[in-house]
Amino acid sequence: MILQKYKIVFGGSMGSGKSSAIQSLSDIPVISTEAINTDLKSHQKALTTVGIDYGEVILEDESTIGLYGTPGQERFNFMWPILCRGAIGSIILIDHSKPDRLKDLEFYIQNFKNYTNNLVIGISHTDLYQEQLLKIYRDYMQLHHCYYPIFIVDAREKTDILMLVETLIANIEIELIA
Repeated sequence: MILQKYKIVFGGSMGSGKSSAIQSLSDIPVISTEAINTDLKSHQKALTTVGIDYGEVILEDESTIGLYGTPGQERFNFMWPILCRGAIGSIILIDHSKPDRLKDLEFYIQNFKNYTNNLVIGISHTDLYQEQLLKIYRDYMQLHHCYYPIFIVDAREKTDILMLVETLIANIEIELIA
């Protein structure tokens, strides 16, 4: 049985970098449930998560933060509330190269805000499509009264993913002070 003090859930669209983010940050070998992608209409990647990705960050006091990656396909949404139970927050990754990126943003915010108030958004794959970058997301969030931290990230870069995790933790600290 996996035990940890803290838990963070990674959600977001297929191919947005959830598995890569956990791989880049985990201090242990990642437990992965990737299988051959049969939904090539949604994304052209060869493998996709069909269960849970799991990694851990080990803190100085030897407690751990469990990193849980959800499948991105809507048909697996029954798993999201189960995984989010007890989480300190969720990181939502959105693939900027997808034409439906704003629909993805809306879909994942609407779903994951039901499970946690502590959300941080990471926009990935900006190297593939650089038009407007964060402006379109900030405009969307302002229009829909969503006020979540949002960052451009490369899911393969530990420092980028660590920034998202640190932002989740800072949000908790701010809430405790308020």
